[in-house]
Amino acid sequence: MKGGVHLEEDRAGTMTTTAALDRMSGDEDGSGGEYEVQDLRDRIKSSRGSRFNLIANEFGLDRGGGSGGWGRKFSTESLINGIKCLVIHPDNRWYKAWSNFILLWAIYSSFFTPMEFGFFRGLKENLFILDIAGQFTFLLDIALRFCLAYQDSNTYRMVYNRNRIALRYLKSGFFIDLLACLPWDLIYKASGHKEEVRYLLWIRLCRVQRVINFFHKLEKDIRINYLFTRIVKLIAVELYCTHTAACIFYYLATTLPPSQEGYTWIGSLKLGDYSYAEFRHIDLWTRYITSLYFAIVTMATVGYGDIHAVNLREMIFVMIYVSFDMILGAYLIGNMTALIVKGSKTEKFRDKMTDFIKYMNRNKLGREIRNQIKGHLRLQYESSYTEAAVIQDLPISIRAKISQTLYIPYIAKVPLFKGCSSEFINQVVIRLHEEFFLPGEVIMEQGSVVDQLYFVCHGTLEEVGIGDDRVEETVSILQRNSSFGEISILCNVPQPYTVRVCELCQVLRLDKQSLTNVLDIYFHDGRRIFDNLLEMKASNIRIKQLESDITFHIGKQEAELALKVISAAHNGDLYQLKGLIRAGADPNKCDYDGRSPLHLAAARGYEDIVLFLIQEGVDINAKDNFGNTALLESIKHGHDRVSSLLVNEGASPKVDDAGILLCRAVARGDSDFIKRILGNGVDPNSRDYDHRTPLHLAASEGLYMMAKLLLEAGANVFSKDRWGKTPLDEGRMSGNKKLVKLLEDAKSAQLSEFPESSPRIKDNSHTKKKCTVFPFHPGDPPEKRRRGVVMWLPNSMDELLHSATEHLRLDSDSSQYCVLSEDAGEILDIDMINDGQKLYITCEAE
Repeated sequence: MKGGVHLEEDRAGTMTTTAALDRMSGDEDGSGGEYEVQDLRDRIKSSRGSRFNLIANEFGLDRGGGSGGWGRKFSTESLINGIKCLVIHPDNRWYKAWSNFILLWAIYSSFFTPMEFGFFRGLKENLFILDIAGQFTFLLDIALRFCLAYQDSNTYRMVYNRNRIALRYLKSGFFIDLLACLPWDLIYKASGHKEEVRYLLWIRLCRVQRVINFFHKLEKDIRINYLFTRIVKLIAVELYCTHTAACIFYYLATTLPPSQEGYTWIGSLKLGDYSYAEFRHIDLWTRYITSLYFAIVTMATVGYGDIHAVNLREMIFVMIYVSFDMILGAYLIGNMTALIVKGSKTEKFRDKMTDFIKYMNRNKLGREIRNQIKGHLRLQYESSYTEAAVIQDLPISIRAKISQTLYIPYIAKVPLFKGCSSEFINQVVIRLHEEFFLPGEVIMEQGSVVDQLYFVCHGTLEEVGIGDDRVEETVSILQRNSSFGEISILCNVPQPYTVRVCELCQVLRLDKQSLTNVLDIYFHDGRRIFDNLLEMKASNIRIKQLESDITFHIGKQEAELALKVISAAHNGDLYQLKGLIRAGADPNKCDYDGRSPLHLAAARGYEDIVLFLIQEGVDINAKDNFGNTALLESIKHGHDRVSSLLVNEGASPKVDDAGILLCRAVARGDSDFIKRILGNGVDPNSRDYDHRTPLHLAASEGLYMMAKLLLEAGANVFSKDRWGKTPLDEGRMSGNKKLVKLLEDAKSAQLSEFPESSPRIKDNSHTKKKCTVFPFHPGDPPEKRRRGVVMWLPNSMDELLHSATEHLRLDSDSSQYCVLSEDAGEILDIDMINDGQKLYITCEAE
């Protein structure tokens, strides 16, 4: 806020940056130029979260209006002490007028002090009064500087704390300023005209710094020609140096007694008929011009010979003076050369500012944006943060170390990155760009598309929500270690709130593409970032409102990650697969068909990928949506080495609907597949939905070689389908005599192997089944249901009913009951019951 008196407000902070912004609004006294940095908060409507700024706007007056410059800035901490602790802002118009007044006195004091030392031993009455008036003025300025707010050179914030202001001034120039204000002429007279006291007059030359600051400010003011300003400055430097030297030359001559005046440079001087033998009686103006003439010709090393050093002290001083003149001459010539050649930092700033003013005038930009542009250019010039490009010539490894040293202390404490790996943090910091923003600047607009993520190092910003009625409301305050823009970038939604700078801030910027590139490698950290967003929702209403979006993008991210893992397994890219999994990807994630990376690698025969996935602990017996395991996939595609590897690692040969699978292979005549699947332990007597075995199908189709293959694998020739037919019955119907002979021989062999068993037992010798029997109807409500019993499936329905009623302790005769399936269908044949099927016994009457 421009102008006025601010209440005590301690905004202390620390910040380490590569740039040093010593002054943002003018010289050391606070005086500014046309393009000094302005605080724009007084030109922006206050939000509901900062109502005290309305009071500041009511009383604060900037360059553009008002008759006074006094304003008040209230805060809840300073409201009570506001009346007692007034602080002057450097940009207050009354203080700026005072600074200009003090500048005139500083110019007078800077030039008069050497003259008083050299030409006066005791001031005349009129000069003494003028001297006292000047010292009183500077004493008043000292008192004002104890109330003058200043800008912290580290944090760039205005400090309004009276204690800190006073302590800073006491540590810097207070004692020098106080000594400079003492009436040294009066002290000299009171001390009995001791010559040593007069040397203390040189303390007053500290006021030259005000003149130097004035020229610095003048150089940056583009309203004044830069060449003219620099030439005036160089002339002033030359005149002041020769003026001081002239006073010292004369002083050296006065240190000898009157009897030895002829042994001085001026006492021995004779110009024509005029002699300076009694120079003390010559008028002051003539003596001064003569001394100045000697100083100038000596500095220019012209030396006409009419004036020269006479005694030893004068020779010594002339040698020192000429040595200094060589340095001064080099400085003057170098600056004049720079003016002709051009290219100084200040001139580049002025040229850039001139170009921007032409651009703004041509496009008729408004005053607010004009001030922001000017302030930002001034900020770049003062802080030099844009000169970070100088390190681009360094190797990337060194630049990375520099970034890590500077930025990790900030980024590691950002809540968004809590729990993320150090490798991820390192990759983020080397892609950061440092930026500064002035108060009042809007970094992000509500509803805009954002492609930058920002982290706050120092300063304060506010998130402002703008309603349909255009009323602003402060949603949250962003301070150190905060971030903004993450929701829009990570969730691909418009920026939910406007982000505006409250006080000068340093931020680190990361563009969306760089963040995406890092997250493509560090997937686990990406998930951690989304989890952190969800954890923050309880304390941040803006995130809570977007919880569904965050959850959606978490799922989307996981799906994309799973797709990358599956793609790497499908393409046989072991290197990428290892990188994905070691970065946090789940190797058990499946695609839309439920196929895991192991399924795809086994189907394509990638032995190295299969072995790697097994070592990563994947579920080796996982099934896809079609019931296929990785072992079955490798068998289907004929990858025997992969199949052997999976079996050795404990893969189960059990296959859902193995009967259907085998029957289909028999139907298409795929003997190789039959050999592979049977060789890996699949039961050749597996049945399809009609209880038909692969041997049934081979016999019905007259496939002699297929039937022989199945019989050699242990197929049962006595197996019956749902219609009670055996493979031999199917073979006789096909008319293939050779096949019938094969089946009859197999029947005889199996009968001879089990002579004591009936055909029914033979049929189930390799396929002993169990079932679970419940004593209620499958449609009964839960309260009528009772515990069942698991039993082995007998040879007939009568045996099943008798055994079940006995174990379930049913009262009636078993002949009064029937057996139902889960669909409440009555089961008439024992062969219709599958292994592990649930059965229900209920009374016929029910």
